[in-house]
Amino acid sequence: MSVKDIFHSIGGFFRVKTTRRLVLLLLISLFALWNYLALGFVRRTFVFSSVAGWSIIVEDRMLRRSGSREDDMIRYVEEFLLGPVSPDLAPPFPRETRLKSLLYRGGVAYVDLSGAALFPTPEQEAQGAGVFGNFETLYRGILRNFPYLQGVRLFVDGNAAFAGEFPPAQGAF
Repeated sequence: MSVKDIFHSIGGFFRVKTTRRLVLLLLISLFALWNYLALGFVRRTFVFSSVAGWSIIVEDRMLRRSGSREDDMIRYVEEFLLGPVSPDLAPPFPRETRLKSLLYRGGVAYVDLSGAALFPTPEQEAQGAGVFGNFETLYRGILRNFPYLQGVRLFVDGNAAFAGEFPPAQGAF
């Protein structure tokens, strides 16, 4: 059997439309499986508050799997600060708010945000929402997504943002 005969056989195999589609589907599936295994994406649920009525909005976002709990929390807080994907919903903190540092020690996450976190957005001011609600949403979101945490301490520019614990959640959280 010559090389020409082999190519002729392969060409005959791919002349059938359903065969071409099945092979293409198989290749796409194999690529997707390899991509998932190589990149290690894992689904995480993020909780956001919308400005319209402060209802709870739940989103799923894909994050790369990390070997470090601290790195996972950093990614979560950075995604939280970006806000919801929907253009109709405002982010919980002003766009200028940045994560300065995050430390995970002894089962407690220490989250330090930039000073912009203290100023509500114009949409939040129009709704009469306070800064307290933003910090509570972040606090509860971190605890919800990282159940192994014993506590979360929030800071703004190195100063404690809230002394003590938030009251127990009622309802959606």
